Amino acid sequence: MANIQERRDKAGKLISYSVRVHRGRGADGKQLKPFTATFDVSPTWTEKSARKKAEAFAATFEKECRQGITSDSRQRFADYCAYVIDLKEQRGAKHSTIVRYRELTERIYSAIGHIKLKELRPDHLNSLYTALAKPGAGKGAQRATARQNLAALLKEKRISRSSIAEKSGVPLCAVYDAVKGKPVNRDAALAVAAAIGDPLEKLFVIHENTRTLSAKTVLEHHRLIHTVLDQAVKEGLIPSNPADRVMLPKAEKKEVNYFQPETVAAIRDALESEPIKWKTLTHMLLITGARRGEILGLKWENVDFKGSRIYICNNILYTTERGIYEETPKTERSKRYVSLPAETMQLLKKYQLWQYEERLRMGEYFQYRGFVFSQDNGSPMHPDSVTDWLGKFSKRHNLPHVNPHAFRHTMASMLYFNGVDSVSISKRLGHAQVSTTANIYAHAMEEADKKNADILAEIFLKQA
Repeated sequence: MANIQERRDKAGKLISYSVRVHRGRGADGKQLKPFTATFDVSPTWTEKSARKKAEAFAATFEKECRQGITSDSRQRFADYCAYVIDLKEQRGAKHSTIVRYRELTERIYSAIGHIKLKELRPDHLNSLYTALAKPGAGKGAQRATARQNLAALLKEKRISRSSIAEKSGVPLCAVYDAVKGKPVNRDAALAVAAAIGDPLEKLFVIHENTRTLSAKTVLEHHRLIHTVLDQAVKEGLIPSNPADRVMLPKAEKKEVNYFQPETVAAIRDALESEPIKWKTLTHMLLITGARRGEILGLKWENVDFKGSRIYICNNILYTTERGIYEETPKTERSKRYVSLPAETMQLLKKYQLWQYEERLRMGEYFQYRGFVFSQDNGSPMHPDSVTDWLGKFSKRHNLPHVNPHAFRHTMASMLYFNGVDSVSISKRLGHAQVSTTANIYAHAMEEADKKNADILAEIFLKQA
C-alpha cells in the first residue's frame, strides 16, 4: 500500500501530498529507495476532496510502479530519458526515430543528464539551447581528413576497405569516406589508422570543430526533452513540464531548392546517355516526388501497369546499427497510390525487361527479392548510393547540383505553378497534414496566386 503524507505551508494550508511506494530489498539485502511522487493540491479543493484525489492518484501510481511503467522522481534526467526512449522503442516507434533520439542525447546528457528530474528548471534548458547555438556545437568535437592518398596506400599494403571496417569497428561507409578524403569523426579516423598500422598524425589532418547547429536542430533537442518531461508529468514524477516555459530559437524558413523547367529539360536530355537503371530511377524520383527511400523500397508487386500507378508502402533506410533495412514509410499517410503518365509506365516496362535479362545473366548470384531498384545481387540499395550517383551525374553533364529531395521540391512546385490544389499535392507527397505542404511550398503558392490574379483580371477586367 502506498504511503501518503500531507505537506503544508507555514500557515498550515494543505499544498501537496508526498506519495511513496516501497520497493523492498535488493539482491544485496539492502533496502531499496522507494518510488516517490508529488501530488499537488488545487487551492479550490476542500481538504476532504484533496485527500480523496490523492488516494486515487497514489493507487494508480503504485500500480504503475508494480508494473514497471513509472520510476523515481529523484533519478537523473539521463536515466529517465533512456527509460522513455526504451519505452517508445517497445511501443513500436520507428527504428530511425529511436536512432535519432539517441544521437540527440549525446549533447543533452553532457549538459543536463546529471540533474534530477524534480530539480530540472527552465533556466537549465535555456542555457542548453544557448550553448547548442554556439560555434563548436556541431557533431563531433574534431574532424579528420586524409593527409595522403589512402586509396593508393591501401593498394600498396594490400588492405581492403572491408577488412579495415571489420578490424576497426568503423562502418564501411565511413571507411569509404575516409579513403575518399571526406571529413570523418576523429575517433573513426583513429580506428582506421590503427587498422592500417600507421599513426593518426601520419595519415590524417585534424580539424577543430567550429560548426554551429541550426535552429531546426536545436528545436529537435527541445522536442525530445519536452517529450521525456511530458511522460514524467503523466507518471506523476513532476508537477509540470519545465520545457513548456523556455524561450526557443526561431527557426529560419529556408527556401526550397527546386529546378526551373529548362534545368529539368537538361537533366532529362542528359539521362538519355546514362544506364537504364539510373535513368529510370532518376525519372521516378522526378515524376513521383517520392522520397529516395520510398523509391528504393518499391517492389514490382506494387507497380500497377494496368492502372498506371504505384503503391508506396515501403521504405529503405540505413543506420550503422542495422545496416540497410526495410521499414514502413514516414507516416501512415505516406502510404499512398501515385499515378504515373504513360511515358513513365513504358520506361518501367523497358527497365523491367532489362532487369529480367540481368537476373538470367547473373544466375544464382542474383537473389530476387522483388525490388524494382536493387544492387547487382538483388539486395536493397544503400540510400546514399542514389545521392552519390546524382552528384557525379550532375558533374559529368555540367548541371546544377542534383539531389533526390530537389526532385521532390521541383515536382511539388511545378504542380503549384500549374494550378493544382494543396490537398492533391499533399496527398501525392505523402505529407501527414496539408499544412505541412503549404508551409514548405509557400513560395510556390505565392507565385501561383500571382498567376491567379492575372486570370481574374483576364475574366473580369479586360474588355472583349
